[in-house]
Amino acid sequence: MTAPAAGERPRTGAEEGAPHAVAAGAAPGGHAETGAAPPGHAETGAAAGGHAKGDAAAPPVKATGLARRCFSLAITAGLAAVAGLVFHRVFGWAAVVPPVAVAAVVPTLLAGLLSGPRAGRPWPLWISMVLSILAWVAVVSLTLFRPHLGDGSLPRMIGLGVLNSSKAILTSLLPAPARPELLVLVHVTVWLAAFAGAELALRTSLRVAPCLPALAAFGVALALGVGGPGSNTPLVVAAAVLIAALALVRSGPEGSAGGPLGRLTMGVASTAVLGALTVLAASHVPVSGDPYDPREQVQAPPPQQRDSVSPLDRVGGWLLSPDEVLFTVRADRPQNWRLAVLDRFDGVTWTSDAQFVPTGGRVPAAGEDGEHLEVGQQVTIKNLPGTWVPAADRPRDVEGLGVVADPVSGALAAARPLRQGQSYRVVSSVRQWRTDDLASAVPAGDAEARAALELPNGPGAQKAPPQIPEFRTLAQQATRGADGPVQQAAMLSQWLKTYAKYDVTAPPGHNYRQLDFFLGQGRRGTPEHFATAYAVLARTLGLPTRVVVGFRRGRPAAGLLEVRSGDVVVWPEVRFAGLGWVPFFPTPERAGRSRAGDDVAAGETLQQLEQAQRNAASRTRGAGPERAEKAPPKPARAAEEAPRPWWVYAVAAAGALVPAYLVAVLMAPVVRRRRRRRADPPAVRIAGAWQQALEHLADVGLSTVRTLTAHEVARLGGRSVGDDARGHLGSLAELVDRARFADGPPDPGSADQAWRHCDEVDRLVTLRVGRTRRLRRRLHPRSLRRRGHAGTYDSS
Repeated sequence: MTAPAAGERPRTGAEEGAPHAVAAGAAPGGHAETGAAPPGHAETGAAAGGHAKGDAAAPPVKATGLARRCFSLAITAGLAAVAGLVFHRVFGWAAVVPPVAVAAVVPTLLAGLLSGPRAGRPWPLWISMVLSILAWVAVVSLTLFRPHLGDGSLPRMIGLGVLNSSKAILTSLLPAPARPELLVLVHVTVWLAAFAGAELALRTSLRVAPCLPALAAFGVALALGVGGPGSNTPLVVAAAVLIAALALVRSGPEGSAGGPLGRLTMGVASTAVLGALTVLAASHVPVSGDPYDPREQVQAPPPQQRDSVSPLDRVGGWLLSPDEVLFTVRADRPQNWRLAVLDRFDGVTWTSDAQFVPTGGRVPAAGEDGEHLEVGQQVTIKNLPGTWVPAADRPRDVEGLGVVADPVSGALAAARPLRQGQSYRVVSSVRQWRTDDLASAVPAGDAEARAALELPNGPGAQKAPPQIPEFRTLAQQATRGADGPVQQAAMLSQWLKTYAKYDVTAPPGHNYRQLDFFLGQGRRGTPEHFATAYAVLARTLGLPTRVVVGFRRGRPAAGLLEVRSGDVVVWPEVRFAGLGWVPFFPTPERAGRSRAGDDVAAGETLQQLEQAQRNAASRTRGAGPERAEKAPPKPARAAEEAPRPWWVYAVAAAGALVPAYLVAVLMAPVVRRRRRRRADPPAVRIAGAWQQALEHLADVGLSTVRTLTAHEVARLGGRSVGDDARGHLGSLAELVDRARFADGPPDPGSADQAWRHCDEVDRLVTLRVGRTRRLRRRLHPRSLRRRGHAGTYDSS
């Protein structure tokens, strides 16, 4: 046996004869006694095959550390993917899933591979960043910009996509077109979130810091998707579950009981319950206020002329060659097919003031209340020229054709001139008109309606044309006896039908002079003349109007509707408050076509509208009040809304109780400590410090009884926490005894010293049991009451 050195205890025979039974966690083969493993293994783990001191097996810390890293990386990748899927409101699910999956997985794997030790230390962060950037360029080139690999434009396409994609999305109708130069924003956002989250998970010990990049990406996608279709509620719940799982996996010491898998299972189970309740109640809980929309801060692109020739100028030529097939339609219910909306008149011609923006196929609704009918159409282009796209008003979804749309009017236009054989599908939401809808309508007064009242002098004219006063006098004579704006509009339409005749040979044109000739001497015209004359006359009466060019339903042929050039029709529309744009039909029947034929061509919806207008035009001045008395009262809005089920309020109440309980159990000890520390006189503050120390000792499982003295409690606390705590507890117990039994009262300095001892006890207890365990004990309902029980020294 080797003699021990000075100050060293004698070695036992087991220790002398067992050279491998060194300090716990030491690796065989002469590695350091601190448990350091060979390069490539976990830093804090014991090497495989090592022998623990006292023949006890060392805990599998290496495997636990590796599992924690794997779980953390998987969760950060999932968070980045969830943030990327929020872009579904911008592009749709089918467009975002592939780039999101690639951008979330590849940088996470790359960061994990580069996190291994290199010559005893991890790779520098800047090397990981450079390699990640190179990998992103390679991946995005192969997935999004493959067609541009060989033409030399790839760097420019990627650069323009990264720099301009956000503005292009903000100036597009949602869903935006799924073009590579726009999807690159999704790719780079998710890639950055996944890479940053993985690096934070591998290089820091902060629990929830790795989720911050994904939350930033979530916010970007959320802002860009405001107003888009779909809901983000499931993704919000998924993000909450993953964040809770990340915090649990990264909490506690490496070898704590249960390991990361046990904590992950517990966290996911508890968070999933709350998430399920949130999903069930989200659609029923009323939420007020509109979300912030960044599109309001982005300047829209200037209006562009979509076609060099106005559709209104083509009407005369189409009517003179009426048998040319322009397009065919297969529709659920035949309607009039709207082509172009012309809302601006400069005294010479009608043009469109539409702000066309790109769209992935969705057209926003008009926003007016009322009953609507969904109509599906499959349109095939034959000989229709120009870029205007025909569809029933108002289109809602377009598939099979790249279009731009005007959010205000809903008009559609193709990005390039239409070609023969092009086919697309449209789903429209057609307004269903009823007689009561027009009973008490008044003209709209918004900005769109005010612009639809303008009667300019004409290009270069210094004063108003003399025809305008004549038009106003004529319109007033035609609507004499009208009760209100609706009857004015209806009577003007009926008057024009009988005032002039339909004639396809009438010379085209609709400026002030040509309209004056049409209304004065000619009294013959095409739908162009009737519609534009109505629009100008109605504006002189204060009715906001616009002109629409479209087609009747067409002729049945082999299961389709053939729309020919002779089916072209022009009609005016008047904007009423709450109703939107209401069409009127001042054009009389064509020669050889019966009214019944026109009614069938117009469709059931327009039949009802025309009947309502005829009823309005035929009312006498005295019929208005009588009709108002017989009109049934409209039901109150509250009665129309179905009551919410009771369980919605129960779930909402339960959801409110959870944060209220958390606030209560977390704040009660803070408030109690604050009250004790600020108490007066100093003796009460000292007693409060003792009570606070007893609550700290309760976290290590120390139960005191009323029969123990303060010094006995201090000795027990020293055994449970450590020698350092015994000293602070003993000093605090001495101060407590003096405050209670001394002849004079203690001074404020003694109270401050007592609280310093209490703070040290708090710190030592935290080092002993860990913050996680103390937090779990605080979440228990018993934390709402005092936990110390040394009755003689109770500050209260």
